[in-house]
Amino acid sequence: MPDITPLQSQAPWVEFQTTDSDWQNADPAVLGTLLTHVHLIRAFEETVVGLAMEGLVHGPAHSSVGQEGGAAGSLALLRTTDQINGSHRGHHQFLSKALAHLHPNGISPTAELDTPTTTLLQRTLAEILGLSQGFCQGRGGSMHLRWDEAGVLGTNAIVGGGIPLAAGAAWAHKHAGTSDVAITYFGDGAVNIGSALETMNLAAAWKLPLCFFIENNRYAVSTSVEEATAEPRLSARGQAFNIPSWKVDGMNPLAVHLAMEQALAHMRAGRGPTIIEADLYRFYHQNGGFAGSAFGYRSKEEEQQWRERDPVTLMNTKMVELGLITAEEIEQLQARIQHAMKQATEALVEADPEGKAGKRRIRPELWPAPHFRDVGLRGDLSEMDGIVTVEQAASTAELAPRKFIDVVADVMGRRMETDPGVVIMGEDIHRLKGGTNGATRGLADRFPDRVLGTPISENAFAGLGGGLAMDGRYRPVIEFMYPDFMWVAADQIFNQIGKVRHMFGGDINVPLVLRSKVAMGSGYGSQHSMDPAGIFATSPGWRIVAPSTPYDYVGLMNTALKLNDPVLVIEHIDLYASTGLAATDDLDYCLPVGKAALRREGKALTILTYLSMVQHSLEAVEQTGVDAEVIDLRWLDQASLDWDTIGESIRKTNNVLIVEQGAKGTSYGGWLADEIQRRYFDWLDQPIQRVTGGEASPSISKVLERAAHARTEEVVEGLQRMQHGQGLN
Repeated sequence: MPDITPLQSQAPWVEFQTTDSDWQNADPAVLGTLLTHVHLIRAFEETVVGLAMEGLVHGPAHSSVGQEGGAAGSLALLRTTDQINGSHRGHHQFLSKALAHLHPNGISPTAELDTPTTTLLQRTLAEILGLSQGFCQGRGGSMHLRWDEAGVLGTNAIVGGGIPLAAGAAWAHKHAGTSDVAITYFGDGAVNIGSALETMNLAAAWKLPLCFFIENNRYAVSTSVEEATAEPRLSARGQAFNIPSWKVDGMNPLAVHLAMEQALAHMRAGRGPTIIEADLYRFYHQNGGFAGSAFGYRSKEEEQQWRERDPVTLMNTKMVELGLITAEEIEQLQARIQHAMKQATEALVEADPEGKAGKRRIRPELWPAPHFRDVGLRGDLSEMDGIVTVEQAASTAELAPRKFIDVVADVMGRRMETDPGVVIMGEDIHRLKGGTNGATRGLADRFPDRVLGTPISENAFAGLGGGLAMDGRYRPVIEFMYPDFMWVAADQIFNQIGKVRHMFGGDINVPLVLRSKVAMGSGYGSQHSMDPAGIFATSPGWRIVAPSTPYDYVGLMNTALKLNDPVLVIEHIDLYASTGLAATDDLDYCLPVGKAALRREGKALTILTYLSMVQHSLEAVEQTGVDAEVIDLRWLDQASLDWDTIGESIRKTNNVLIVEQGAKGTSYGGWLADEIQRRYFDWLDQPIQRVTGGEASPSISKVLERAAHARTEEVVEGLQRMQHGQGLN
């Protein structure tokens, strides 16, 4: 018979309830602030629901009526410098954090509402209605609320999507030596998603001051907690990651406040993350103004039981019982707030002159102008003003043959040496003498607190990097060992990092570099070999660079690290061992944004290519004798392509061959060919031709792998096809 030893978790896990003495001993100013917050949130949310029922809210309106206690209790007295983010149901958290920013010493329930408060209510309502005076200039709507000045990093429509971003803010607070914290709010539906669990693990391992605040309202749309998990006590998740956890009555604002005080003390002392699970209830359906029972997944009896625990009613009752306010004063508070909401609404909507009696419309002059559609998708490159760029031909530095991979490590070391804000992270980058290829050689020894070897959790650490970039104090460099892993982190890469600048109004910076290597020919098969250029080029918000020489790598990486946009830097495993001219005494020069390199002049046709295929194209030209012009694109994103160089070449040669190595399905050239034919159709003597790999991803078999991707031989075939079709010289 085996010996069996029971094991216990190391993390404390408690259920937290208030007693009568807690209410009696509470600071009256704190209770007054909690009362004011829940009333302001309730009135605001009821206004939103009413406008939604009128059809004036375009898209969903995820009401938090009933959940005011969790927001007010956890946020009413938080510092401005503490930061939060949240989910699609985030009006209440946004308002409570913003109110705490405007009134750091609390709000008296008997005081008049000041102008900053009424302005907050109107601007928040304007954002939910999609209007230009909103905090995100109408782009965010109900689900994307951000006010950086108040410490609101932004709410998020992807379930659990904002959680890793909050970890970035928490890392910034810790590394900067502050006692500030980050709080990420999400619901019971997000508890089981990878972003939440990966980030819990990462935050615990790195002892980040991050509170995972779970609003357990019992339903993810219509799916109950009991249906979704075998452990409906959601704060139990903390036991797996050694995170102290509190389970608290979220309908009781004071209970939440006291639990948060304990969690804050733990985090501000540098002891790592916390979890608070607040049991609460949304009085309406997932969105809109109907109760959940109208859709059949909740009973009216259940809804009534929760309404009897209304946090607004509880605060009213307790405050009157304690003699801190009278029923008449509460009515006056409600009247003041209702008047403020009426004024905010009337500033944004008006009677519809073409509608029936009583019908209203958004005031037409308040809509964003249509030309604002793409503004702020990327930055305006003003950060490059005054930066001198130096092409290799004009360089006065001492140049000598150097191995490509050595230059990769050296330039990153130089940037970390000169910029204390550069932080790099990725799997094994702190080990193996510089990661799996030596790209971070020596950096962990020189900068141990800024070279972060991560768990295998691309979604979490990519999102952490995104949050770090949005924070603004640091400039993260993320390494994906292989670009195929971007699919694991696709939400953070494409839905978050690529979109946040535009989504939150177009005026925030996201200075982030993502490095990854194309590994075709390495024998690593279908899931480690892709070229990500085609995917990123068709995803909004990213800039893309693809260096083909050691000299260019230094200049392009330096430029990427100056930009305030997310930049994908694609490398190639074949280039790592190659040797080329590089500066031996200068690692600080930049190359210009959006400038291609002419590698060979020619008159017969234009080859457009990048990375290792530049050299393969030059070899193919020599073998065939075709007088081709070879352009190394270097910048691949739609905003940065060098159309001047491309157009000049096409008008001269009248023939185009796009050369890339990877599979047809994720091809970069497909998009590029479409754009060229629309811009230069009248200059083309024949259809644009392309060289790519096969349809399938590379296989492990050496023969099949070689057949799956393009090299010199395939470029030769492409040139021969064009010779045959047009009689090229």
